[in-house]
Amino acid sequence: MNPAASRPARSRLVPMRPRDPREPARTASELELFFDLVFVVAVSVASVQLHHALSEGHVADGVVSYLMVFFSIWWAWMNFTWFATAFDTDDWLYRVLTLVQMAGVLVLAAGVADTFGEERDYTVVTLGYVVMRVALVAQWLRAAHGDASLRRTTLAYAVGISTVQVLWLLRLALPESLATTSFLVLVAAELAVPVLAERVGPTPWHPHHVAERYGLFTLIVLGESVLASANAFIGALDDSAELLPLVTMAVLAFVVTAALWWTYFWAPHHRTIDGGGALRYGYAHYLVFAAAGAFSAGVEVEIDALTGHGELSQAAAAWTVSVPVAVFVLGIWAIALRPAGDRVVNVAVPLAALLVLGDAFVPVPLLVTAVVMAAVVVVLVRRPADA
Repeated sequence: MNPAASRPARSRLVPMRPRDPREPARTASELELFFDLVFVVAVSVASVQLHHALSEGHVADGVVSYLMVFFSIWWAWMNFTWFATAFDTDDWLYRVLTLVQMAGVLVLAAGVADTFGEERDYTVVTLGYVVMRVALVAQWLRAAHGDASLRRTTLAYAVGISTVQVLWLLRLALPESLATTSFLVLVAAELAVPVLAERVGPTPWHPHHVAERYGLFTLIVLGESVLASANAFIGALDDSAELLPLVTMAVLAFVVTAALWWTYFWAPHHRTIDGGGALRYGYAHYLVFAAAGAFSAGVEVEIDALTGHGELSQAAAAWTVSVPVAVFVLGIWAIALRPAGDRVVNVAVPLAALLVLGDAFVPVPLLVTAVVMAAVVVVLVRRPADA
């Protein structure tokens, strides 16, 4: 029998009904993997702009702009992920609306540089963000039409998201003095929509599928750090005078990146999601993802400081690496490691997050962080997670 014959024809629309949250062997689809590719671009652009801002000494403005832009990237990705785990039909309209969201990501990425400039112009970023969110509203309306049992919930999502998008557009007319305050208010509104909608009636989610999707996004942001390590190697080849320091930094940066990967994937994340902590798991990952993206920027900043191309001192540049690493480690410990680890793990991991801050007080960049994170991996290898 032809396997294609057992699947719905792609030319027909499939009723958008909730998928079984216990569906066996549920994995990320080809469309979801394709969707993630555009976020590689957005995360990379945001990290590059943060790197430039930090190296030029614009620390406060750079960090604020980065956190604001990264929220728009993360929130759009997260909302698609949780919708897809519940309602993915993979018919032609679902694919088209997902591609529209991807186009919105690219528009957003094109406007990231403007948010880091002196004018801090969020026009293009906002338009790209709204395109993504409006396409998702269309998906929620399809879900409302396809399943009566969750109609009130899906309509609550559609109305809530639509209302906030109108407010994002109106925000563009506000004076610069209200930019940060209005942004925080609308972030709170965005975060409130799922909380309120899920109280109307919970949507189903597949714990293993969600955990896999978050793991894939973690690979995206950590991949930026691998790129930073590669840049150090390339710089060493181009500048023989800095050969040993740059190669040392590249090796240490890769060790830290590998240790962060090991730490993240040590615990069974699906247990956290399935145990009633879905919203906490989803929301808290903002800090983990943003920290991983900032870590890659920090490595580039340390390279600039080492080669004399940045405005920050070597000690100040070290903080641009150690702080993101500490936030990443504390974040993933609180989300997934703490419930799965024993007393040793739950003492060693938070302590490690504090110790990496000592990186600013040693002459070799990343040395303390690499040693401490390697020690964390040793602890985790010797203390298996509670599966």
